Amino acid sequence: MDIINLCDQNSLVGQFMSEIRNKDLQQERLRFRANIQRLGQIMAYEISKKLQYSTVGVTTPLGVKQCNVLADHVVLATLLRAGLPFHEGFLSYFDGAENAFVSAYRKYFPKTDDFVVHIEYIASPRLDGKTLVIADPMLATGSSMELAYQALATKGHPAHIHVASVVATPQAIEVVRKHLPDDKTTLWTCDIDDELNEHSYIVPGLGDCGDLLYGEKE
Repeated sequence: MDIINLCDQNSLVGQFMSEIRNKDLQQERLRFRANIQRLGQIMAYEISKKLQYSTVGVTTPLGVKQCNVLADHVVLATLLRAGLPFHEGFLSYFDGAENAFVSAYRKYFPKTDDFVVHIEYIASPRLDGKTLVIADPMLATGSSMELAYQALATKGHPAHIHVASVVATPQAIEVVRKHLPDDKTTLWTCDIDDELNEHSYIVPGLGDCGDLLYGEKE
């Protein structure tokens, strides 16, 4: 499995990451959502370099020009709810893509910090032979991504899978490596943080991404 960390090279990714991590700037919810969307756009562009293209003749007012256009059939899959702005960033570049949505959330046991990840809803087209992008901003334990992939796999077998995150941990990367097809999976992230706390949140991370995007849930 190829692992691509966009923060390994200097780019505007570093600027946007510094803003979404900053606990003071996080209070500007519109700015936070916009930066998550921007990171999705940048990652979509980077992923596009790995896809398949075909050459077509395009007629201009003055002649014909050969252009390379996307040949892969892309499906953008997102984990609700935190994945929605990230998804919008991808969709603004892959504007002809099909879309899939998976509801995955932590279901806590009463009076403890223990939880299981619960899949409640999935809506997806057939995936056979297509290029599947699964977007989830926070790849913490990897459990949500594992279960989301298992749910999506009931809709067919994609030709290649791109796992996209804003922040990932080594632990989650190993879960993805173990449970997704190693020979046809590429993992993309904007940065990698090494630690999980006792609540399985990424440290230093950026906090609860869903709450920062949309407000706290009960």
